[in-house]
Amino acid sequence: MSTADDATRRRLRAAIHAIVHPIVFTVVTRKVELRRGHRGCLRGFRHLTTACLDAFSDDVEALIDRLLATRTPITDLDSWLACRAPGAAVDAHRRRRGERGALQRPRITKALETGLGHDRWLLELARLILVWVGIPADAGSSLWPLDEWSQRRALITGDHEHSTPRTVESEVSHVLNVMRQRGQWYADHVERPLGRKDAPLSPPAGDAATDPRPLRPYGPDDQDDTHAQDLAALALSAITARLRAGLDEREAVLPVISALFLGGTGAELIDREPGTVPAGEEFLPVRLADDDTAGRIVREVLAIVRQITV
Repeated sequence: MSTADDATRRRLRAAIHAIVHPIVFTVVTRKVELRRGHRGCLRGFRHLTTACLDAFSDDVEALIDRLLATRTPITDLDSWLACRAPGAAVDAHRRRRGERGALQRPRITKALETGLGHDRWLLELARLILVWVGIPADAGSSLWPLDEWSQRRALITGDHEHSTPRTVESEVSHVLNVMRQRGQWYADHVERPLGRKDAPLSPPAGDAATDPRPLRPYGPDDQDDTHAQDLAALALSAITARLRAGLDEREAVLPVISALFLGGTGAELIDREPGTVPAGEEFLPVRLADDDTAGRIVREVLAIVRQITV
């Protein structure tokens, strides 16, 4: 790269990009989208929404830059890239946040803890706000991702009935009012980066051509995959919350697996033709009843939880 002409550099970078982008999606993007609950984005980089695609592209470019900056011989390129992809993404993300004026590592100050009455959910909401203002993406037609935060509120508080976008919007206003008590800090780390985000816009009425990418037919297999991803995302969130509450590992994992994968209503299958319903769940009760197999399931689930939460 250092001795090549411009045309050769472009060809080399394109070749590197072809190697790097699937690794970044697997090691970085999939974990982020799973935490966000973006089921569609989990299907592949071609299904990423505009904001998530922008972040993915930034992470790919960050890893390419790190690769091109190294002067150490690399014997296994895929392994080298996979090991360094998370660090490259984090460093680039912090750098971009700093450029926008947002805190690179959002932390809750003691003054903010006191102002919010040490309320666990409000402190988490304050952290989410500080993270969100430094992200270039918008939340569609809203300034804040209220739907996503409503789900997080329900998990943290256990109050599913009142965890609505309207409730969270009111709580966001309260948290911002507490933050405004430190005027200069608020102006520097909340107001300024928030002002640099794209304005939330609604698509024009009747405009169906908002995404030039054609949609694939959505068949029973896609339905099953989406439903499984929904359950997996819920399971990971619930298991993480139970572990943080101090429950034993088996007690944190097995009741959640049983409730979600064996205790459904079957509503998602009501429109399916006879003979097209998947039978994959039938062996799960047998496996959970076997102590050794259940223990292996717990270990494998915990390994996934640790990967997601690192």
